[in-house]
Amino acid sequence: MRFLATYCVLCFLLTISCKEERKQEIKTETISFTKEGELSIFKSTTDSIIANFDIEIAETEYETQTGLMYRESMEENQGMLFVFDDVARHSFYMKNTQIPLDIIYLDENRKIASFQKNTKPFDETGLPSQVPIKYVLEINGGLSDKLGMQIGDSIAYIKK
Repeated sequence: MRFLATYCVLCFLLTISCKEERKQEIKTETISFTKEGELSIFKSTTDSIIANFDIEIAETEYETQTGLMYRESMEENQGMLFVFDDVARHSFYMKNTQIPLDIIYLDENRKIASFQKNTKPFDETGLPSQVPIKYVLEINGGLSDKLGMQIGDSIAYIKK
């Protein structure tokens, strides 16, 4: 009986040890940027180009949920455009997002409707659009102010 009890304890300890080793082996891979299109931002008052970006386009549910998570950095001329099927209020959060972002909410006419600027990495607080929108552009935090972007400015993009 004593042998059986010792054997059970050893099997239990080995099982726990194996589980611990497997947990340590799991690593998250960094996701690299994949250019899927080009986007330009236009000043509403002059219709002149404020900036040009290479973009990734999030169209599927998985791409929309993942967004820019697990990215260590992003070039200043890069961003991600989210395209929704509907025009509605949408909210984002920074779960598993390592870099501060400017989240730019755009209406169905591709005009800037609202901003969430310099978002805090890893923060799971909701960042709502405040108004119904169809598109969202995410760029590096602070860049929208640096470029002088304002509500009413617009975008145009093409898929590659």
